Amino acid sequence: MTYHPKSEFMQVMIERGFLADCTDYQALDDALIAGVVPGYIGFDATAKSLHVGSLIQIMMLRWMQKTGHKPITLMGGGTTKVGDPSFRADERPLLTEDQINDNISGIKQVFAKYIDYGDGDTDALMLNNAEWLDGLNYLEFLRDIGRHFSVNRMLSFESVKSRLDREQSLSFLEFNYMILQAYDFLELNRRYGCLVQFGGSDQWGNIVNGIDLTRRVIDNQIFGLTSPLLTTSDGKKMGKSADGAVWLNADMRSPYEFWQFWRNTTDADVGRFLKLYTELPVEECERLGALAGQEINDAKIILANEVTTLCHGADAAATAEATAREVFEKGGVGADLPTLTLTKEDIGDGISVVQLIVRSGLAKSGKDAKRLIAENGAKLDDAPLTEVKIFDAAALASPIKLSAGKKRHALVQLAD
Repeated sequence: MTYHPKSEFMQVMIERGFLADCTDYQALDDALIAGVVPGYIGFDATAKSLHVGSLIQIMMLRWMQKTGHKPITLMGGGTTKVGDPSFRADERPLLTEDQINDNISGIKQVFAKYIDYGDGDTDALMLNNAEWLDGLNYLEFLRDIGRHFSVNRMLSFESVKSRLDREQSLSFLEFNYMILQAYDFLELNRRYGCLVQFGGSDQWGNIVNGIDLTRRVIDNQIFGLTSPLLTTSDGKKMGKSADGAVWLNADMRSPYEFWQFWRNTTDADVGRFLKLYTELPVEECERLGALAGQEINDAKIILANEVTTLCHGADAAATAEATAREVFEKGGVGADLPTLTLTKEDIGDGISVVQLIVRSGLAKSGKDAKRLIAENGAKLDDAPLTEVKIFDAAALASPIKLSAGKKRHALVQLAD
């Protein structure tokens, strides 16, 4: 039976492809119609930025606010000290308190671009689960909360089972993670009236745990709603590119490189990505996604501009598009390209083009750079680079452009 929601938020979730599963469609839909619903997503602070893989969750919170509800962004200041074992082959490295706080500061910059925070009914809340987790008394927690969890059931969750089936160690520290996440949902409901938790479909078991715990402890009904785990049409995990994670913070991934990631979307993904990552009307997303030939490239530019505008602002998107046209259509240099600036001391008696390729981020190692040159994949100022050149300061008096393949470029220049 096809479900036809009455609330605007659920309509958006279904029409745009955000919805994988929900614990109770009808009851959540009724709650969304009845008044302002607070809903949350938790983000552990394992890096200084979130990457594109988290963008579907951020867009869900943005749509929640746009449809008259209250998003809660929960920073995992407490849970990051444990580490989520879900579908991981090994234990996460443990971070210090200072590292976690530093990462939270970086991640907060991302949310401010997508969600409005404040004291109003639908203004977002930024919370940190260290607020209630750091002060827990272990024995009280075991007695009051731990008694509600069945180890048999916890072992049956796919995130744990997959690790045990491969005979990979699962520490007792990590095993506690799902209890702490469930406790987060209970506390958010108790303190802030939070009614729904969002997450990727791999978080289903953890979300259901929180719903069961809240029912058992304070007899409140709350809900879970998951989004599909996204892969690109060629099977790659969303958020990764040939040269690493596609971060949302400009200091970790330049707006130009971010724009270029979306411009390089495969044809089959354009319509789906427009629905998920932009706010263009659904009909327009479908029209653009159905284009073919040269026209689909125009749709990719629209996708890149729309997503980059949301993340980095309209000026950054316009500059990135202008740079791309300069580089690709006119064979120019493009002032917005990733730039490596060297001092004369860096160059010394001379610096190899292999080092320049690595230091500019176009290759991960000297070995990769040499292979790129040997396979005719490297260019210097748009001309094939067929040998390992050495550059002195005079040769870099004017900026040079290095390229790896057709789509990745960088400038190398001498400091003033």
